Amino acid sequence: MEASAEAEFRDFVRSRWQPLLRTAYLLTGDHGRAEELVQTALLRTHRHWRRIERSDAPEVYVRKILVNLHNTWWRRSRRPEQPTDVLPEPGGPDDDAYAVYELRDELWRAVLQLPPRMRAVLVLRYFEDLPEAEVAGILDCSTGSVKSQTSRGLERLRAALADPASPGIGSRS
Repeated sequence: MEASAEAEFRDFVRSRWQPLLRTAYLLTGDHGRAEELVQTALLRTHRHWRRIERSDAPEVYVRKILVNLHNTWWRRSRRPEQPTDVLPEPGGPDDDAYAVYELRDELWRAVLQLPPRMRAVLVLRYFEDLPEAEVAGILDCSTGSVKSQTSRGLERLRAALADPASPGIGSRS
């Protein structure tokens, strides 16, 4: 590939990475799988960049690749139904939308009771899915501090969810 075409491709990737990743995440529901999907789509796009670039629709092309790759992955990962003679037992909380909502609400209330720094560590690690080193950089602390805050925070959440009257959730560590 020519140097100018290579530079244009790199500019495209820099400017469109986040929107493409968001699309891939919405398709897959998994951050790791979404990144793999975008990387594979961009690799395929790179092979045909000169042809795509002329049509002035590189993002449309990449999104189409994302959808097709995801559909292929989904079809291959599907498992056929297995008929049985016995019906499954009535479900647990996953079968009751209200129970799922109540559990999520209970968890959120427990998270809000955590000290702010501990809450920030848990949100960055598990909601934003950031690695420990990046969380440490954002919070300006050591990786060990992130690990210990994560461990303590999860321990407090487990205790709060096991016993809602647990007084330990709001105390500092």
